[in-house]
Amino acid sequence: MVILREGLCPGLTSDIISVLKTNYVKTVVDLVASDLEELARKCSLSYKTLVAVRRVLLAQYSAFPLNGADLYEELKVSTAIIPTGNGKLDLLLDSGLYTGEVTEIAGAAGSGKTQICQSIAVNVATSLKQRVCYVDTTGGLTGTRLLQLIQSRTEQEDEQVSSLQRIEVFHVFDAYKLLDVLQDLRHSFSQQQARCGDTLRIVMVDSVCAVIYPLLGGKQTEGMAIMMYLARELQSLAHDLSLAVLVTNHITKNGATGYRPALGRSWSFVPSTRILLHRQEGNKQSGHRTASLVKSCRQPTNLQVELEIGCCGTLEESNTSTACGS
Repeated sequence: MVILREGLCPGLTSDIISVLKTNYVKTVVDLVASDLEELARKCSLSYKTLVAVRRVLLAQYSAFPLNGADLYEELKVSTAIIPTGNGKLDLLLDSGLYTGEVTEIAGAAGSGKTQICQSIAVNVATSLKQRVCYVDTTGGLTGTRLLQLIQSRTEQEDEQVSSLQRIEVFHVFDAYKLLDVLQDLRHSFSQQQARCGDTLRIVMVDSVCAVIYPLLGGKQTEGMAIMMYLARELQSLAHDLSLAVLVTNHITKNGATGYRPALGRSWSFVPSTRILLHRQEGNKQSGHRTASLVKSCRQPTNLQVELEIGCCGTLEESNTSTACGS
């Protein structure tokens, strides 16, 4: 469900979009499926212009076959691996976060999802010197915490300032605003690269569940459609701009004793890699966490690692065993 908007393709001006919407043509599917002769007559628009616009939209959004060699060449050119800054987490992820893919970390409240995201963001900004787009939907991110994490890595004030500037934070509290942020990010990607010099490599949404859950269930029947539209935006953003997209998710009960990531079966197809995060039983004040790989296209899904979150939220190396079968 791609909504018609200015700049979507050449020839699709704001005036044409306004006229189309008054005649209930609001999405790419609506336009492609329309009788263009009748639509041109009803909207008093040029038939040739509508044909040209539809041809471009079909080329942009239709599926065309590719052979295996083409796919492999595209993978070699577009894929980069972004280290998280933690050796054990990288082991679980097969060396790090992959551009072109959506990775999900799911866990209960207090399991450490936000701390891990912030630690990865700081590592990318300080060690890799690349830009991060951090979308905070729960109010869990503050400038003070980011500065503390950066100060734990460098004592140089100029480096601290530069690292903070590489982390662009958006506070978003509903799905519609999140979609606006993602679409604005797509439109301004090339200009931002040219202006800042540092490369944008990762987009984080912490948490995606917080903005989708209020739209699901009850009488709000559009919730599922919005969720899948958001899923497509995240996947296409990762693919089209060669970005690593990292999202966090809650967990729900699965039977009497088990747990599974929230948002249901439809959402389960969105992330290419999925990690389930658990706080270890016993000492609730402990920073020890168990991270289990539950979905991957590269790794066996029986891998587990032990992570340790430090007192100020840093993701630290632990001396426990690195990986084991579940």
